Amino acid sequence: MRTAELSPELGAPLKWIEPRSLKRDAMALVTVTNSTGEKSILISYRGIRTVESKDYVAAPRERIKVKRRPAQQAIALMVKVFGWSCVALLLSFAALTTTGVMQARVVLTGSMVPAINPGDVVITTSASTVRPKVGDIVTYTGKRFDGSKVADFTHRIVAGDGIHGFTVKGDANPSEDVQKPTLNDIDGVVLFTIPWLGKLLSPQVLMVLLIAGFGVWLIVDAFRSEN
Repeated sequence: MRTAELSPELGAPLKWIEPRSLKRDAMALVTVTNSTGEKSILISYRGIRTVESKDYVAAPRERIKVKRRPAQQAIALMVKVFGWSCVALLLSFAALTTTGVMQARVVLTGSMVPAINPGDVVITTSASTVRPKVGDIVTYTGKRFDGSKVADFTHRIVAGDGIHGFTVKGDANPSEDVQKPTLNDIDGVVLFTIPWLGKLLSPQVLMVLLIAGFGVWLIVDAFRSEN
């Protein structure tokens, strides 16, 4: 009976003990997987030689865990933190929107340039949560003289009060608004602005982003398959 040390080839304390009876066409494939990769040897009547296990068996991809470099680990961690932060932010915003604490509106006109540009998204909260004052940008319901609704306007308060009516004006407009909205007319006080997000929400841009994302996923998946 012959024995052979496999440690030099596999880097693991293994020993091969040959059976008493061995057919000429009998072979054994030994594979060791660790953090640095995978090593395999083929044992046959011709002896022991180093081979690639994928040439003999279809090993599952998850069995091989190659140790990442520090830079790769740092990038992966940043991507993971960024992804979970976005998820947490979206869930928080969805909860606040559902409860009516906050609302998002897309600005369509340039009446507030340069403070707010067309395509920006303004995040507002109700006037009962943040009491509007002179200098604040508010969104109010514009009405005709008969009381019917015209549209929503996002302009800055330049004078007045919530009881007698605020004087509002778009920063880029030459004159003040005709209507003087009261607290009941104000739908929200602007907390902050997200530039250009409204333009990304258009169906055309969303379709382009979807196709681009799918293309990136195919490229990444192809590189994973090669590895």
